[in-house]
Amino acid sequence: MARWFRTRLIDPILNLLKQGITPEKIALSIALGCVLGVFPMLGATTILCGLAAWALRLNLPAIQLVNYFVYPIQLVLLIPFLKAGSRLAGGAAVDLTISRVFSLLQSDLWGTIQTFWSATVGAVALWFLLAIPVAALLYGTLALVLRRALAQIAHVRNTA
Repeated sequence: MARWFRTRLIDPILNLLKQGITPEKIALSIALGCVLGVFPMLGATTILCGLAAWALRLNLPAIQLVNYFVYPIQLVLLIPFLKAGSRLAGGAAVDLTISRVFSLLQSDLWGTIQTFWSATVGAVALWFLLAIPVAALLYGTLALVLRRALAQIAHVRNTA
């Protein structure tokens, strides 16, 4: 599993450093891919990540790669976001499971949207409250780690 993770995520990120993309741009791509990737509306994350990459001139493959890696986290967080969002919006308590969400979406998309509209609005509001500090923390940490990785890469090149 560790090898799979390294070849699918870590190595592509290190390759971006070797290609000359700045640690800050890569860190921002990863941080936004993580935060936008858990946005509490299924199907919206790819578009959000694409728009962020375009608007901020970030590496589109990097941000989408991270977005796809955090998809399982989005699924895990969807129900807690909807439940908290329902409380935040003052709606009725939401009693859902992820399998029920998919079942409802497949059987009656428009009815599901109408039923859970206030819970979704509350979930998105809660996500906004959490997204900025989480993205800032991720960005700061990743920029530091990637600057060190770049220095190590440069050191290896200079000693070879």
